Amino acid sequence: MSVKYRDQNARRPLNLVMRFSLMAFAAVSLAACKTTSLSDSSAGTMSTASLGEVSIKETAAVGNRWKANKKNKKLGLQYAGRLKSLGQAGDQLKVLDELAGLHPQDTQLQVIYGKELIIAGQTKRGQSVLQKVADAGKADWKAYSALGSALDQQGKHAEARKYYEAALKSRPGEISILNNMAMSHLLEGDLAQSETLFKQIDAMPTSGSEPRIRQNLALSVGLQGRFDEAREIASRDLP
Repeated sequence: MSVKYRDQNARRPLNLVMRFSLMAFAAVSLAACKTTSLSDSSAGTMSTASLGEVSIKETAAVGNRWKANKKNKKLGLQYAGRLKSLGQAGDQLKVLDELAGLHPQDTQLQVIYGKELIIAGQTKRGQSVLQKVADAGKADWKAYSALGSALDQQGKHAEARKYYEAALKSRPGEISILNNMAMSHLLEGDLAQSETLFKQIDAMPTSGSEPRIRQNLALSVGLQGRFDEAREIASRDLP
């Protein structure tokens, strides 16, 4: 997704712009995710510390237990999470797809599935799953925020921000939503507005443990051509 520059001063040498653009891709992660205050990592927790032989065996064991009782949502989510940790995103989505089919009325599960589809790059499929949840009147703030992210990835920034606003109504002051809102303005090319929002978020008492907010602020400032200021902001979280 390209960034449209409104400020002519933001047109700088390509290598510098690319440097900050790489920061953007690292920060946008819906997903991703992730730390719990910037996004919801609800696709199951992993207990393995490495991706070695033991991890693979444990994953297979969990998978066999789930295949013996596929209606066990907890086991299925654990298996899907382990597959993801092993880099098997395709198999993870197959498990989540089957779980979503077995539990069509489980809103939390549908939201997890929709978000993971978006993270995997299947934006339109993820949007479709989440939209069904929203149309049924069962969407929570996480579903609305994920829908906004899906639309942002398609370049529909104004529409995306409507979903962020809906999410904020049920979760006022949620940093992850505000961060997505600011990133939406940045991706649209409204760098001044994104900077304003990132500064507001950074000033919130609950944002102190979120260095990615400051990295996103540095990105917004840097894309406006104020590289020294951006470097100073980005370095605040360095040891």
